[in-house]
Amino acid sequence: MRAIAIRWMQFTLAAAAMATTVAAHADVYGYIDAEGVAHFSTAKIDERYQLFVRGNQPFDSAEFTGAASPSTSKPATVAKNHSPLFQYLTHHPNLKKYEPLLNQAALEFSIEPALLKAIMAAESGFNPGAVSPKGAVGLMQLMPATAERYGLAADARRSLDQKLTDPKTNIRLGARYLRDLRALFPGKPDLVIASYNAGEGAVQKYRNAIPPYPETRNYVQLVTQFYQFYRPAVAEAGASASALASASPSVSGRRVQMTIPGRASMPASVTGTLLQSID
Repeated sequence: MRAIAIRWMQFTLAAAAMATTVAAHADVYGYIDAEGVAHFSTAKIDERYQLFVRGNQPFDSAEFTGAASPSTSKPATVAKNHSPLFQYLTHHPNLKKYEPLLNQAALEFSIEPALLKAIMAAESGFNPGAVSPKGAVGLMQLMPATAERYGLAADARRSLDQKLTDPKTNIRLGARYLRDLRALFPGKPDLVIASYNAGEGAVQKYRNAIPPYPETRNYVQLVTQFYQFYRPAVAEAGASASALASASPSVSGRRVQMTIPGRASMPASVTGTLLQSID
């Protein structure tokens, strides 16, 4: 347990550094459409997108919780706490539903729950049945080929895709993959996140740097900002379920749409190196 705690602390410190260096300049825009689907982007795609988080300022989670800011000891603005986008990210019904599985996987693989939540929010919007155009499946949007690398296989009753829609299986494999990516890129959480999007092979191809794909670069920034939402300060001071119901009544079962400029330039297939299980 001590080794796990040390690794967790090291990753937390590295992630905090990454939050101020990699994503500090990433503004986040978003809106919720008429059907209750949330859309997020690191650029103002059109007039529907409104500024959600300004990236050139230090992120203070107290601004979103109504708590006092540690640096100023003054009451923070609570208006943002009622933002439908914030409510969507922090109080989606499935977030609470799957939180025990997230915490269990986080403990097993020494991954921060905040990072798992951030990736899940960006990848699937907490929808276990989500399937991407490229074939990624489930809450953590895992490719079947990645699942096979960890021994998941189809059987007479269920296909590989069907198995990946199981929340426990999907979350655990996603956390395990992140653990192995962290071992591959120690102390570089930005490269861990980039690898989750583009594949570790792409990161290695560019000499252990974030690949020059607009999608991946914006993905790293967006996930890093989401990570800030899910750090303990937000969880401890969250709004009540009744406030969520009145502010965002139609989030259940909806998927977050992450619209990123340059997605069309992303390679159709990026092959990663075969990670070895270290269980």
